[in-house]
Amino acid sequence: MSDSNNLTRYSLICEKNPREIVLLRGSGCKWRRCRFCDYHLDFHPDPSLNYELNASILRQVTGQFHRLEVINSGSFSDLDSETTALLREICIHKGIHTLYVECHWLDRHHIAPFKEAFAAAGIHVEVKGGIETFDQAYRESVFCKGIDTDSPEEMARYYEQVCLLFGTTGQTQASMERDLTLGLQHFKRVCINVMTENSTSIKPDQQVIALFREYIYPKYRLEDRVDILMNNTDFGVGGSDE
Repeated sequence: MSDSNNLTRYSLICEKNPREIVLLRGSGCKWRRCRFCDYHLDFHPDPSLNYELNASILRQVTGQFHRLEVINSGSFSDLDSETTALLREICIHKGIHTLYVECHWLDRHHIAPFKEAFAAAGIHVEVKGGIETFDQAYRESVFCKGIDTDSPEEMARYYEQVCLLFGTTGQTQASMERDLTLGLQHFKRVCINVMTENSTSIKPDQQVIALFREYIYPKYRLEDRVDILMNNTDFGVGGSDE
């Protein structure tokens, strides 16, 4: 994760499921134990400063695709109330009919009231969850995700979309194929993140990534329901704007 003050925070996704995307800042992920993630470093404890930053980002939204994805280091519920109110207002005034947000499993009880509040304004909300893999033993012993179920059906009660993480030691072609099969079977969309170097102890495994590139990427690169991020900034946000 780059310096929080110098991150690119607005972009357009023009190919699969065209949408605008913003990287907002909140109080930070409450879990903060995922061994592969330093995304949680993008936070500030002062809600007023977060709102000031977030307002400047949200005012760039044009509504051109009528779809908006909002990401932040944690769950949508980690955003301050003023930011959430402004987000709803922006969606209304810019004609956003579909809003995508992210939520950690521990915060899933916030999903229903959030959806209801936006539905009252005619805005459909879809939630993306960072499952990383459906192999619970691997997910909790290696990634330490804090997800206490191995049931895709239970996950689908809360999430319309899932993120998967590929390219770490112990994963195989078969395990990645299984994750994708389950993801597409139970969820509307799947976002594949290929592990990239960061400040954590989990490092990219180039042999696993080579398997992904050779056997899996060619099969799914044109699949409209699958987003593939070979680098974690491929959506256009999160990198340095310097």
